[in-house]
Formats: sequence, structure tokens, C-alpha cells
Amino acid sequence: MDCLFCNINKETSNEKTRIIHQSRNALVLLSDPRLVPGHLLVIPKRHVEKISELTSDEKKEIFDLLVEFQEKLLKRFSGCDIRQNYRPFQKDGNIKVSHLHFHLQPREFKDELYDKCQKYETEMFKVLPEEEHTLILKWLQ
Repeated sequence: MDCLFCNINKETSNEKTRIIHQSRNALVLLSDPRLVPGHLLVIPKRHVEKISELTSDEKKEIFDLLVEFQEKLLKRFSGCDIRQNYRPFQKDGNIKVSHLHFHLQPREFKDELYDKCQKYETEMFKVLPEEEHTLILKWLQ
């Protein structure tokens, strides 16, 4: 398999130096490319693409690592975003890998990430119309 994250722990990988923590089922590594200084990734060692494909043990271990490393980042930064994206419609490349991973992004008030993109989010949020609420509830049944 030619997956960047599956191959990251191989002896021949130049990326191995990015690993900052290993556990039985997961890795924590520095994101490269990164959005903000201190941007970390928590990834399962086993290749899966969706959260639903994780075993119970993998879910627990990954969630525990997210909590542990978020707390470590919060000793230095004011905030920390945790996010996971599932975008099978996008091709793999420099900023997309089809191997499940969670981003831990240290944050400060009005930091670079806010200035470049998130300040525009306020214009994107809309009031939830009743028809949409009803429709989405039907989708989720």
C-alpha cells in the first residue's frame, strides 16, 4: 500500500522523525504541512478511512491521546481545535491523505488561521430553518 501514514513508521521513511508518541494502536506526529505552529496529528496505525472502521480499543486509545495531547498543548496555548475530515471526493495529495487522522491545532485569539479564513465564517453561519430541521431529522432516521 502506498499510504503516507501506513509507511511513516518504516525504517526507510524520512517522515519517521515527525513521530512524537507511539502507543499500541496509534501515533501522534507533527503535521507537515501544518496550519499553525504545534499542529499535531493523531492517527491509527492500522489503515482505516472512517471513524466507523475503528475497533473499540482503537477508538478509546485515539480519544485518550486526543485528550492527553490537547491538555499538553493547552499548557502553552490559549485554545486547541480538534477536527477530523472525511472527504473521499478529494484526491490524495499534499494536504489530503485517505488514512483516518485527527488534527490538534493550537489556537490563540485572532491568530493567523483566524485572520486568513475563520473570520469569514461568521458570514457563513445561517439560522436553521424549520423545514431543514425536519428534513435532516428524516435523513438521520
